[in-house]
Amino acid sequence: MIELNMTFFAQIINFVILVVLLRAVAYKPVVNMLKAREDRIKESLDKADADAAEADKLLADYKKKLAAANIKAEDIIRNAEKRASEEREAARAETKREIEQMKKAAEAEIQRDRERAVAQLRGEVVALSMAAAGKIISKNIDKAENEQLITDFVDKLDKDKIGDLPC
Repeated sequence: MIELNMTFFAQIINFVILVVLLRAVAYKPVVNMLKAREDRIKESLDKADADAAEADKLLADYKKKLAAANIKAEDIIRNAEKRASEEREAARAETKREIEQMKKAAEAEIQRDRERAVAQLRGEVVALSMAAAGKIISKNIDKAENEQLITDFVDKLDKDKIGDLPC
């Protein structure tokens, strides 16, 4: 059985003193150290959560900015295509205008050439008429009658056409 003697009580007193000393010297610093570590870990987790929320916010902002940039890029492309189409149409219109000017200039040049040819032909016809009239008419006509005959002949040619050319 258990004997209750002084040794037993001394051991209990020693144990209690040891527990009190250990509690004062070792337990409280260890508990304080564990509490500080727990606080640091909790603070790190809170900071990580805040950083994750900030990262999500930044990601959402970047996505919005990217979407806005894409829309702006599409607008720029659309405007560039529209401007290119307008410039192409303007170039076509300018080319058509230049072609029309060239046609008008060519027609005017043809008309001038035709008028020169008609004038030259008239001169030749007048010369031939004079020669023919001189041979046909053997009588002597004065200069006024001669000019009148030539003018009548040329007027008749103008009405009928000279060759295939309209006068």
